[in-house]
Amino acid sequence: MKDGFELRKSSGKGEGIYATQSFTVGEIVMVGVIKEALNENHSHASQIGENKFVLHDGLITKVNHSCDPNCGIRVNETNGHNFVAIDEISVNEEITFDYAMRNYMIDYFPKECMCGSKKCRGRITGWKDLSNEKKKDYEGFAAPYLLELDAKYSGEKA
Repeated sequence: MKDGFELRKSSGKGEGIYATQSFTVGEIVMVGVIKEALNENHSHASQIGENKFVLHDGLITKVNHSCDPNCGIRVNETNGHNFVAIDEISVNEEITFDYAMRNYMIDYFPKECMCGSKKCRGRITGWKDLSNEKKKDYEGFAAPYLLELDAKYSGEKA
């Protein structure tokens, strides 16, 4: 079975993952398989709980951030992150997601975001730093533990 994506050079970002087939909204683009548990957060880590971080196997770690992504996150039965299309994705389009969809806090990227989106926030942020409007936009496409952490640390509804 063909994966539907491949690693390519990405202008200004090094490498990225590009679609080799089209995907419709709601379709799983990449299946998240956890490779190993980590002791700390870093740029390729995925948060799976308040103080739990993992590294996914395969090319998921090569998917670039966008402040206006075409994929979201859905946690699967193994706690891995499946990437699900939130917009139609065409052949040769770069597959992207917002890193805030998986990590509550992010402080390990350079100050300036390089996603190039018209909706760019200017820097890569974690879930806790997103506006309530953006969080609502991502409803159903972000890791559920982020809502629990919001409730714990900000007193807002989960």
